[in-house]
Amino acid sequence: MSGDPLAPTDAAQVWEAPVAHAALDATVSIPGSKSLTNRYLVLAALAAEPVTIRGGLRSRDSELMIAALRALGVAVDDSTEEWRVRPGPLRGGASIDCGLAGTVMRFVPPLVLLADARVTFDGDQGARVRPMGPLLDALRLLGATVDDDGRGTLPFAVSPPESLPTEVDVDSSESSQFVTGLLLTAPRLAHGLTIRHIGATLPSLPHIDMTCETLRAAGVLVDQPDSRTWVVHPGPLHLGDVRVEPDLSNAGPFMAAALVAGGTVRIPGWPSATTQPGALYPELLTRMGAECRLDADVMTVTSAGAIRGIDADLSPAGEITPTIAALCALADGPSRLRGIGHLRGHETDRLAAIAAEVTRLGGECTADADSLTFGGRPAGGLSGAVMETYHDHRMATFAAILGLAVPGIGVRNVGTTAKTMPDFPAMWSGMLGDAA
Repeated sequence: MSGDPLAPTDAAQVWEAPVAHAALDATVSIPGSKSLTNRYLVLAALAAEPVTIRGGLRSRDSELMIAALRALGVAVDDSTEEWRVRPGPLRGGASIDCGLAGTVMRFVPPLVLLADARVTFDGDQGARVRPMGPLLDALRLLGATVDDDGRGTLPFAVSPPESLPTEVDVDSSESSQFVTGLLLTAPRLAHGLTIRHIGATLPSLPHIDMTCETLRAAGVLVDQPDSRTWVVHPGPLHLGDVRVEPDLSNAGPFMAAALVAGGTVRIPGWPSATTQPGALYPELLTRMGAECRLDADVMTVTSAGAIRGIDADLSPAGEITPTIAALCALADGPSRLRGIGHLRGHETDRLAAIAAEVTRLGGECTADADSLTFGGRPAGGLSGAVMETYHDHRMATFAAILGLAVPGIGVRNVGTTAKTMPDFPAMWSGMLGDAA
């Protein structure tokens, strides 16, 4: 990909997004959470004894994380559905490929604080424009040597420190993953670590809550004296056997399909309590016209096919923005999604990409510094076109949602969904069944 975040995807393959010709009646089983899978992998690498991970997501992101941990000397056996991680001393001298995985480029560098030598990091071309500066600055404050030629982006190298302070400040305004990366390594530091967020805003707070809960479940004491400070006490990690929850953010496009096509979509395995940002979907979809009901562990979304516009602050869960944005483009009135400026630093500039693709179909969408404003579905409807994905998996599912209602939509490089959902095209067609 070129340096332009809105450059067209170079892959020539175009997937014809299926149109829903009837109301849906589908049950969709969602693979495990990418966010939890990669957190468990990192914690397992630091654990006091071998760990078994069940229900882990097989995706490009998890494959990159497993490869990174192996390069650092961790034994990971993922040859069966039950992954076995055998921790050991972390070794340096490795070269880590981050691909486009934010969890790899933000969670793995702090592990070098515990390694015995320098480690280099690089990734896909698109990853080289994603912000890393605040995390690299935090590692420097912790005594590490960081070589990045002053860019604050990939590629870079990290060398472990001779001694470690017990406190660090980090500006996580651009990504909550900066805090999470430090949290995950903190319990293995000799004296633990106090982490203070010093930025103006803190996006995706549920992701930090998720990290703290996984640490506590592993026996780590994590105090939070205020909303910007985390005190992680030193101690061993005891994970034992862990099971990964379904990825609720990945459930979102299938749930949204019920609003677009009408009918019912059921998501089994929905947790009764969770820190995943996708837990906000039922509330948001209800505001947009759906009926959402949790019976036992099955989330059922039912709709007559009408979509209301919405004004919503999505700062706690920015990753669900593309799904809600697709519904806003099809809504019967205007919408505004706020608190999402940090999405300009994701796999692509998601605000600019969403505005460009809605405009490509004849819709009205304006991207501002921190928000998206939609005019709703135009009187004459949207028009089909080949939509770009910008190497961004959530832009691919965004296009698929629109394709349910707009004939003639093609999705260039739908295979980018393999980042978190390798079987997405088959799952999407399976959901439609006879409605296609």
